[in-house]
Amino acid sequence: MRIALFASKPYDRQFFDQANREGEHEIVYIEARLSQQTSQLAEGFPAVCVFVNDLVDAQVLQQLHSGGTSVVALRSAGFNNVDLKTADALGIKVVRVPAYSPYSVAEHTVAMILGLNRQIPRAYNRVRDCNFSLEGLLGFDLHGKTFGLIGTGEIGRVVAKIMSGFGCRIVAYDPYPNQQWAEDSDVQYVELDALLEQSDVISLHCPLTPDTHHMIDAAAVQKMKPGVMLINTSRGAIVETQAVIDALKSSKIGSLGIDVYEEEDKLFFENLSGQVVQDDVFARLLTFPNVLITGHQAFFTKEALQQIAATTLQNLNDILKQGSCKNQLHAS
Repeated sequence: MRIALFASKPYDRQFFDQANREGEHEIVYIEARLSQQTSQLAEGFPAVCVFVNDLVDAQVLQQLHSGGTSVVALRSAGFNNVDLKTADALGIKVVRVPAYSPYSVAEHTVAMILGLNRQIPRAYNRVRDCNFSLEGLLGFDLHGKTFGLIGTGEIGRVVAKIMSGFGCRIVAYDPYPNQQWAEDSDVQYVELDALLEQSDVISLHCPLTPDTHHMIDAAAVQKMKPGVMLINTSRGAIVETQAVIDALKSSKIGSLGIDVYEEEDKLFFENLSGQVVQDDVFARLLTFPNVLITGHQAFFTKEALQQIAATTLQNLNDILKQGSCKNQLHAS
């Protein structure tokens, strides 16, 4: 199958070429993101491969369909950027990578927690300037603290296991609780409001859906403990950014770690170091000393990229041989 792989980076080429070493597919790497302006680049390709910030709305799908594309392969678990209803109507199959190394995102989550708590970025910069003062670097013991987990899928469960190793009490919220896992792991499921009220650290590990959009808004923040640490390595729009900024200014939120951002498609995965950031909300976040931001890199380990490439190509093989795939998506 000929595949137009959009938003490609050198690491995409590296891992997809490794997964395609027998040459089953012809992969053309396109640096541009898929959009209404770039969709014509896919003309004549039966399949396109897209990432989280590619636009696969109704108009783009119509353009792809007109150009002969019949499969959209997501190299991600999330699919909120795809209009599944239109894809179904056009007969375009949409497949995704439902799971890859859960340890990649889980370990990055814990790295953010430790970095914020023990002021690692600030301490690193101070020491490079020969400033060895400890003022402003005070942290707290994670041992004995209540850790709130929102979302107990594969990633959330790995995070819980790691944090239990620190001696944290784990409380969790999920609309579809895994009671057997909770019993085996000494995790207590609670209602969302109870989690917000009890937790010293809150970590988000849920998909972006209409129900989770802006789940963390001003009302949710008001229910949290003063000085709470909030971590988001799931999807940016789960957090209402302005509400969090207001809470940082009032010290209601003591520290914030985000690997995702609601408007990240205009920022992340590109080198903008020579430009002025035009997003005033994001620029405001950068001014806080108690905010740690990474650019959607939590997934970025060699194990995860190997699994993403292998699963993506296996999905396409299944479509070719069987006409369907277990990882195929449909409009609900």
